[in-house]
Amino acid sequence: MRSDTERNRRRLIDAAAYLAGRHGTAVKMTEVAERAEVAAATAYRHFGSVDEILAVYRFDVGLRLLTHSRRSDHHGLRLLEDVCAEWVRLVVEHGRAMVHTRSDEGYLARLRAGARHISVQAEAMERPIAEAAAELGIPEPGEEGLFLWNILFDPREIFDLLDTVGMSQAETTRRLVAAFCGSLRGWSAGAASR
Repeated sequence: MRSDTERNRRRLIDAAAYLAGRHGTAVKMTEVAERAEVAAATAYRHFGSVDEILAVYRFDVGLRLLTHSRRSDHHGLRLLEDVCAEWVRLVVEHGRAMVHTRSDEGYLARLRAGARHISVQAEAMERPIAEAAAELGIPEPGEEGLFLWNILFDPREIFDLLDTVGMSQAETTRRLVAAFCGSLRGWSAGAASR
């Protein structure tokens, strides 16, 4: 990709994240283009909508999580804690724009449809969840474990715990991991009683 093309693309992503972090989902493509200092036509050549830009933004964050997950030399519950702590850190680092990459479709529907920003995050969490389940003595939960993780580690809820409750990032991570492990146990027991 040409350097000016890549520069414009990066500017659009940064502008959309900035605006979404401040104004939520009401951001228009023309506002993103203006903030990025490119023409609206240029913005539309790169992306079809603000939602598409934010999905790329979220994919980039997910890619960082995947890199961290793959490089971690921890195992079992410690691996889960390590990768979840990195997710909380990334959510805080990237701010409220992380909250505004939502969809009308459910998590599993988007995962199965191959939404890139969901798939990369799922890939980052597969090994930590599988190893944690093994250490907890329960069957590997597969997609359902990813579903539960997504519910608990939603950026909106992370900011709620940090800002409304006043928890630290470390406490937020510790409590969410504990709740997630409890939900895995409960989900497994529910599946076993069918």
